[in-house]
Order: sequence, then C-alpha cells, then structure tokens
Amino acid sequence: MYTDLPEEQLREYRGVVREPADFDDFWAHTLAQAREAAWPVRLEPVVTGLTAIDVYDVTFPGFAGQPVRAWLRVPHGTGTALPTVVQYVGYGGGRGHPLENLLWATAGLTHLQMDTRGQGSGWSRGDTSDLGATGAQAPGVATRGIADPRTYYYRRLITDAVRAVDAARTLPMVDPTRLAVLGHSQGGAMALAAGALAPGVRAVVALVPFLCDIPRAVVVTDAHPYREIRDYLAIHRNAEERTLTTLSYVDGVNFARRCRRPTRYSVALMDDIVPPSGVYAAHNSHAGPTELSVWRYNGHEAGGIDDDEAALRFLTAQLAAAPEAVPAAAQPVPLTPGG
Repeated sequence: MYTDLPEEQLREYRGVVREPADFDDFWAHTLAQAREAAWPVRLEPVVTGLTAIDVYDVTFPGFAGQPVRAWLRVPHGTGTALPTVVQYVGYGGGRGHPLENLLWATAGLTHLQMDTRGQGSGWSRGDTSDLGATGAQAPGVATRGIADPRTYYYRRLITDAVRAVDAARTLPMVDPTRLAVLGHSQGGAMALAAGALAPGVRAVVALVPFLCDIPRAVVVTDAHPYREIRDYLAIHRNAEERTLTTLSYVDGVNFARRCRRPTRYSVALMDDIVPPSGVYAAHNSHAGPTELSVWRYNGHEAGGIDDDEAALRFLTAQLAAAPEAVPAAAQPVPLTPGG
C-alpha cells in the first residue's frame, strides 16, 4: 500500500530538515583533513577467469587516510582511459564478490565499486573496517557516534565516497573528465553527497536514496535502518535535539541543494524503508537538472532492472560528450546552497 503523503503533495514537498550554519565549513574541513592524510592508491590484479573484463582489488585512502577497499572492473583490451562509474552500496552490504555486478564494465565503462566500512555482512560481503569512534548506539551503524557530527559514522562513510572519486580520477583506466556516481538506497545517499562534494563528477544516479529528510523519515516508517534512530531516541529521551543536529550534516536534502550535476532519481510510492517524501524532498530541492522515475506499485526494490536500464541510458548520454562540450567540473566545497 502507499506509505506516505498523497502523490499530489509529494510533487511539491521540500522537506523539514534544518541546515546547519557551518554545513559547508564542516565538510570543507573534513575533506581537507582526509586529503592531507592521502597516500597512493594500490591496485592488484585479480584472477577471475573472465575474458572480457579485467578486475583489480583496489585500496585507497578514505576518511582520515584510513584504508578503504573497492573492486575496479575494466573492459579487457581497451588500452585507453574510459568513462567511469563509481558505485556505492546499500545498507548492510559490501563490495561483494569480484564476479558480481558486471553490468557497467560490460557496457564499456570503467567501474569502481566502493566497499562500505563496517558493513558487508548483511546481504553481500565486505572487507573494510570502521576505525572511527562509537559510543552508545542501537544495533547497526545508523546511530554509531551520533552524539556529535564529528564522530558520526556517516561523516566517515561520506568522506570515503568523495575520496573514492578522488582515487578513481588518478587511475590510468579512468577518463577524469567523464565520471559519474551511482547508488541505490544508502548508495544513493552516498551518490548525492559525492555529487555535491567531489570535484569532477559529471552526473549522479540516486535510486531511492536513504538519509533524505531524516526528521520526517524516522517518524513515518517503522522499518530499519531508520528504526535504529527511533530506537536510540526511545532510550536516549533527552537527545532528540542533539541527534537531529548531527543528522542534518549528512541529510541528502542539504546535499541536493548544493548539487548542480545532472541527476537521475527514482522513487517507489509503496516503499516502507525509504519514505517517498524524503526522495521527493531531495529531488525538489536539487540545484541542477534532474530526471525522476516514479514507481507507484513498488517497494524498496523500486524499478529493479528497469532502473538499471534507465540509468545506463542516462549515463551513456551524460558521459558521451567531449570534455570541451561539458560545463566545467564542480569545484570542491566550500559551497553555498544551490551552488
């Protein structure tokens, strides 16, 4: 059944999340620290038995220079830098197996799939530890370090997402002028953040993105992962203001207000995991051109393979133009809303 506002209201909805006064300074400082701790990206070829795709085990410096793993999949025998997709993974998953997720490389793109720190045991495997602060938390990662935006888990993961773009742009298989970011759910949230924060992103695909308009989401769904935040607040009864302040620094609506990159969204009106109002709030607040697929009879799976097919068409078009025909790449933060 439908889980949120009527569709007519959703088309106009822009969210209730507040924007911290130091939002841009917070992310500029965070990313500057991460880049100061950088070290060279490491690539190791993986023997897979594939003949059409070469796979590499990648390690790159993420938050605070901490090691983050990824798979790099490249069409075999190309011999040139290619348009590239950096992909982020949904909640509970990791980078998976090197033989999984071959669509993008099969389509002729270089594909970097980032691992997810501290996850990767829910539905796909991961290999990256979360070395950050914790403190009291509900089971899962959605409240890890939530007492302060500086210690919050998603500060680290979003930084990893931006640094994955930085790392990809240094690789010889990557055309740094033709790079996009993509993800579903938590991965869509990371794609939105990277689209706003990472220099050189040409386009964004955010499929049913998590972490959008979080103050509303935690009170209109009983499903996890948002349920983790509600459960935390049910015990830490006096921490609501502090918690919502922390969450505002990672809210996708605030990133959408700063993202000028062409972006394709999808939303599912029967989604009880990511409320549709959050996706609409980000889409309706987006600073750049957008496309939106509305799946009226789907839950969190959204458009499934139809979303992938549409994303492939969108990315093929966005990454096809010669560099000189494309507006200058987005600059790093600091940013202003809509800038």
